[in-house]
Amino acid sequence: QVQLAESGGESVQAGASLRLSCIDSAGRPYTFITSDVGWFRQSPGKEREWVATIKWNGSWTHYGDSVLGRFTISRDNDKRTVYLQMNSLKPEDTAVYYCAVDPQRRGSLKAQDYNYWGQGTQVTVSS
Repeated sequence: QVQLAESGGESVQAGASLRLSCIDSAGRPYTFITSDVGWFRQSPGKEREWVATIKWNGSWTHYGDSVLGRFTISRDNDKRTVYLQMNSLKPEDTAVYYCAVDPQRRGSLKAQDYNYWGQGTQVTVSS
């Protein structure tokens, strides 16, 4: 129903900006465009951390405290894509970033509430 692919991860210097993309390439777009989408990240030895969530229609967004004011989540359902604009990057933002889909539209911060996941894209921020 959903096939996600993240892209845009790079190695950058602290203070730089990146934009991550999460594209659904499944045959039918219905599930993706009617689902909430979240971004999560995970670095070695740490638990997966919730970053941001956007409602299916873009009407509501929510951010983790560590990224609030620096990251912006958005979506273009015509393109079946969700973006994560990341500004003022810090070394502690280094992680693999994953997008995930919640068809039940719970506005959740919990990884277990998301049914479909991409493979992730690596972001490395050096000081």
